[in-house]
This record gives sequence, structure tokens and C-alpha cells, in this order.
Amino acid sequence: MQSLPALVYLDMQGNSFTCDCDNAWFLQWVITSKQTQVSDAYNFECNFPPNLKGRKLLELDVRSCTVDVGFVCYISTACAVMVVMAVSFTHHFLQWHLVYAYYLLLAFLYNTKHKDKRAHPYDAFVSYNANDEHWVIGELLPKLEDEQGWRLCLHHRDFQPGKPIMENITDAIYGSRKTICVISHDYLASEWCSREIQVASFRLFDEQKDVLILVFLEDIPMQQLSPYHRMRRLLKRQTYLSWSRAVAHPDLFWEKLRQALETREDPAGEHLLLSVGDGIPGERPDQ
Repeated sequence: MQSLPALVYLDMQGNSFTCDCDNAWFLQWVITSKQTQVSDAYNFECNFPPNLKGRKLLELDVRSCTVDVGFVCYISTACAVMVVMAVSFTHHFLQWHLVYAYYLLLAFLYNTKHKDKRAHPYDAFVSYNANDEHWVIGELLPKLEDEQGWRLCLHHRDFQPGKPIMENITDAIYGSRKTICVISHDYLASEWCSREIQVASFRLFDEQKDVLILVFLEDIPMQQLSPYHRMRRLLKRQTYLSWSRAVAHPDLFWEKLRQALETREDPAGEHLLLSVGDGIPGERPDQ
């Protein structure tokens, strides 16, 4: 049409019109042109597509054929701002939850992949806080490895350098027949220890096997365990050993721990009496 600047009158009656976005420019031109008069334009009818056949050409809504750049920019900017806010919030408040969920998924996949493989390179993985390392190195390690002959997995000695720590934890827990959690106040306050017992308890609940041994170095009152719902749940269904109560009978403590390591990985093993004393550590018998 731009090549016909002197066009004054146009008669297109009897023509077949295709009503789609390819002809949206023609509709706009017919309506807005002040130079050319289109004869009987209001009676032009659509012939294609079939669902619009017989409809008046100038009644078509062609707004969907044009791109509103301003609106697109607004939506894009709003989405970008929301994504930045969501990422910032997640990184600040939920970073470790997402990391744990990711490695928990890896643990589940690891368990599914290796569920038919019975061989374990270690008899037990020892989960402990760095402040309790003197007890692990000075008491636990000589008794279990040197005297009883168990193969233990320890952070400082057996974790693979360069591998992400959560991946090391997952491999250690699933690569050991049992997991020994050395519980203390420092252990409960440690974020990494919390990750370890969460993965270990996931394996316990998922496999329904007696794979977890709790060793309490200190008497911890029940009210101090209340924020640790997972720990309380484990205490109610899992047997445990109390080092603080075994001071007078250390040989009995190590014998019970040996029995726990020898227990078969089935639910029946949970009925083995391991505790040197009765009740939850720090809890009175009448509670």
C-alpha cells in the first residue's frame, strides 16, 4: 500500500479473506487510512480458517497479534525481581535445608542402587563432635579396633580428601554395617553432627534394620532433648549405651557395645538390652 500513495478508492468485494495475524496489518490499514476509501469494507467476510468462516473481517480482535513491549518488559522485570528475592531468601534461611535434602536424595539413590550388595568396607561409622575426639581416640578406638578387631570409619582418617563432606558422610554411613553416634551436649549443638544422625536415621527408618547405636557420653535431661524431635524418636525405639553410668562397670559397657556391633541388621536386634542403666540418660525412673 505504501507503493500506492495516490490510491483513493479500493474495491475488493467478492474476494476471499484469510482471517489470521498475517492480515492484521490490512485490517489496521482499512480502519486507519485517511487517504484511501475501501468500498463496503464492513461487509467483508472471513473464508478461512473454518471456525471463523462467515464472520465479519473488521470484527476480528487483532490485539493478540501485536506485542506490547512495555508489558513484556514489566512482566520480565517483575519475574526477575521475584527470582532474585526468592534466591536470596532461600540462600539466607534455607541453604542447609536444601543441601541436606539434596544429599538425602543421594542417600536414597545410593541405597536403592546398592541395596542388593551386602558387603560393607567398615563395621561401623563413628559420628562424633570434635570436642569429644579425645574420648573416641583414647577410649573407643583402642577397645573396638585394637582389642575387638572391628573396622571403624572415622572423619579425620577415612574421609576422602576433596570430596564434598556430605557425600563423604553418606558414603561412610551406607558403607558401614552400623553407625555409632557419640552423643554429648556439643554433639547436639553441632550442625554437621545433626546432618550425620539425620542421614543415619533415614537409613534406619528406610531399611528397617538395626543399624544405629547411640552412645551417651553425658547425662542429658529430657527437656534438653525436646528441641531434637528426631533424637527423642530414636530414644523411644532404639536401645542405647550410657558411658556416664558405666564408669563403675566399664567392662560391661564394652561388652554391650560388642554385642550391639554383632547384632544382625534386622528389627529383632532392637530388643537387645544395651543400656547399662534403665531409662533415658538424665531421666528419673519415675518419669
